[in-house]
Amino acid sequence: MTAHKYIGGPRAVAATVAAGEEERGAPESAEDLDVEPAPAAEPLDLVVGSAQDALRLDRALAELLPRYSRTRLQQWIEAGAVQRNGAVPRPRDVVFAGDVLRVQPTPLPEDSADLPEPMALDIVHEDESILVLDKPAGLVVHPAAGHWSGTLLNGLLGHDPRLRGLPRAGIVHRLDADTSGLMVVARTLEAQTDLVRQLQARTVVREYWALVCGLVPASGTIDRRIARDPRNPLRFRTSNAPAAKQAVTHFRLVQSAEAGGRSFSWVACRLETGRTHQIRLHLESIGHPLLGDPLYHRGRPGMPAAGAAPAWARFGRQALHACRLQLRHPRTRQTVSWFRPPPADMRALMTSLGLRVPRKPVEVFA
Repeated sequence: MTAHKYIGGPRAVAATVAAGEEERGAPESAEDLDVEPAPAAEPLDLVVGSAQDALRLDRALAELLPRYSRTRLQQWIEAGAVQRNGAVPRPRDVVFAGDVLRVQPTPLPEDSADLPEPMALDIVHEDESILVLDKPAGLVVHPAAGHWSGTLLNGLLGHDPRLRGLPRAGIVHRLDADTSGLMVVARTLEAQTDLVRQLQARTVVREYWALVCGLVPASGTIDRRIARDPRNPLRFRTSNAPAAKQAVTHFRLVQSAEAGGRSFSWVACRLETGRTHQIRLHLESIGHPLLGDPLYHRGRPGMPAAGAAPAWARFGRQALHACRLQLRHPRTRQTVSWFRPPPADMRALMTSLGLRVPRKPVEVFA
């Protein structure tokens, strides 16, 4: 069997090459979370001194309240939590010696970013060094703008408060919010360091199942660099620009089906790199977007009208699931692996397309 290799721009196709390369984990590094004192409950009354005379309000506050970040102080100004001589100033206003400032420290949404929350986690494996879980679609991994609470990080802290002592609560890699599947989390600093090194060395095997439009070749490799789309900050695109990052995806066709006069494919993917949206973008770049993908599929020509849309056109997220995870255990040094089939919504979609939903792991990269 031969495999197709796709290189370069969105439609560039290179010569056929032999198949058989395995997935490599995405190089993800853990970083320390910023720590800042909790906002005080009582208002803070301050007098502008000569050292702050004729400074912008935010700069003056940064000198008067050095324990708070300038970003936090600017947010309070914009929220109207700061008064100057009894009136709410504009962020660009200048203050003068003798001005009286009142600051009402106000909790911001991001203050809950590292708080523990009760959450039902689907834990597949847990020992003193690592935790493996099956993340549901819709769960955001890291706190960020618009998602300062209710994230996997919050749930992990609720499950094990000791994870607060680790960067990012032990998280070493991530999945898109609407991608389901297996993730590994470190429970000790030694385990986290080891897992990060495995990911950087590309020895962690992570396999994904995707449901896509069209009939995909039996096997292939997509080698196309990825950069952020300047026209849409939420999207990425294949690019040969100097700032674009290398991205390599290996894929195998598991099954194909016909439904409503259209072809669909169930594809297994393994990553040699781990870029944001890599599988979604790479498969779209060769003409096979994921079903339900809100960024790289919806609105494409040929989509049926909403009122008559079949199940595949109404699927509410990208049809992508991280089904297999294999790594070297940080403590025992033994190779360990886990498999989880797709969740109910994706299995129902597979059935509606006429694909045979397996009860056991499917081996296509052997």
